[in-house]
Amino acid sequence: MKGIVLAGGTATRLFPLTIVTNKHLLPIYDRPMVYYPIETLAGMGVSAVMVVVGGKSVGDVVELLGDGSHFGLDLTYRYQHGALGIAHAIGLARDFVGDEPFCCVLGDNILRGPALAECAREFEAGPWGAGTLLYRVPDPERFGVAELDAAGQVVGFEEKPAHPKSDLIPIGVYFLRPDAFEVIEGLAPSGRGEFEITDVLNHYIPAGGLYTRAYDGHWTDAGTVPSLLRAAELAAEDHRGGRLRPPVERPAT
Repeated sequence: MKGIVLAGGTATRLFPLTIVTNKHLLPIYDRPMVYYPIETLAGMGVSAVMVVVGGKSVGDVVELLGDGSHFGLDLTYRYQHGALGIAHAIGLARDFVGDEPFCCVLGDNILRGPALAECAREFEAGPWGAGTLLYRVPDPERFGVAELDAAGQVVGFEEKPAHPKSDLIPIGVYFLRPDAFEVIEGLAPSGRGEFEITDVLNHYIPAGGLYTRAYDGHWTDAGTVPSLLRAAELAAEDHRGGRLRPPVERPAT
């Protein structure tokens, strides 16, 4: 399985912290934010990762991560021009992915808890075309929101609704197969002017092609000041409990 980390965007919700830097370079406890999604993919057994960059401080992201060897990974990079949405950014990885299934992790997602290797293996071995992990949040209107039927099955996702139909969201971990690129090519921009990942997930629901699983660990994004603080608190809790490994360091050059 290949991996993608999305580390672009303008991060206006974190102004003034991100006026002159990429939000994925901001510290989360004892390491830069972008380390967490890379460590998430490494924990799945992924060995080749594309980092999609954009906006400010692109050179700093590349200098920080290098070739990925200090993570035990092979890193490559692709630039996204403008904030065109998650699906658009994923579409840039078509040549990199080739014929392999892949997992995309958003660069501001902090997951602490069960390893996701089991989810990756389950998706790879199954018939699904796409997959995501679901999590209950107190503020679902900030995210894509799952709509459930009477049996509790997901029947659709709505992006940042004013009146959410549930408190379940797909967190920023997406499992996909290469045919997803055809789906992305057929998307139209949303009212926000972006190509939405929720539209990709919705494509697979009618034929039973969407893998979903509740994530029973701790999760937060770090895209707002309160969630940035929560992410640091989660990392600090894991550090005190001995569950957070020391951050990797690049070898001296």
